[in-house]
Amino acid sequence: MKPRNLAVGIMILLGIVIAMVPENTTKPFKLSAQQMLNAVNDGTEMVHPDVLADWLVNKDPSIQLIDVRSPAEFEKFHLDQAINVPRADILSPDYREIWDQGVKFNVIYSNGSTTAHDAWMILRQLGYQNIGVLMGGLNYWTEVVMNPKSPAAILPDDEIAKYEFRKGASQALGGGSATTATAPTESDVQKPKIVPKKAKKAPQGGC
Repeated sequence: MKPRNLAVGIMILLGIVIAMVPENTTKPFKLSAQQMLNAVNDGTEMVHPDVLADWLVNKDPSIQLIDVRSPAEFEKFHLDQAINVPRADILSPDYREIWDQGVKFNVIYSNGSTTAHDAWMILRQLGYQNIGVLMGGLNYWTEVVMNPKSPAAILPDDEIAKYEFRKGASQALGGGSATTATAPTESDVQKPKIVPKKAKKAPQGGC
């Protein structure tokens, strides 16, 4: 076989192989390594439990919880109204509409931060936006929000106010009878602006 024909054959075979690979796995990275490092250093992807509690207590319709643990762990326990997308399946076409949208802000969580953060890094490198990670995962959420420790009387007023907020949030989110949670906390942090999905360009030319 002539070298030119061999090259053409290899190109055709490569095209067939690429066509058979799921689209998400061949999607080029949109962020450089430096951009990812900057994002991680800034910590802007992290959502503090107090912040998430405030959003949930106020029933913010733009917040969507994504549990990236295994289905077995999800069935055993998960946050109310969370969607289970196991980390191993985050690139499945079945879940593309969850990531590729500009309507909701997805808060990814796992037991700790590592698994969720891994998923966040992959999704951000692929160009998906409107994604955050629950700081400390369910373990920290349970400690901070659902089972807040009563502060000592000698602590500053803002620490006592923070405890009262967490206690009220815990009750409102299933820990007991609902109460008003209005104390100033980290929940005063402004919610990240949701980036609208870019509209696809119309086909150019006529018939």
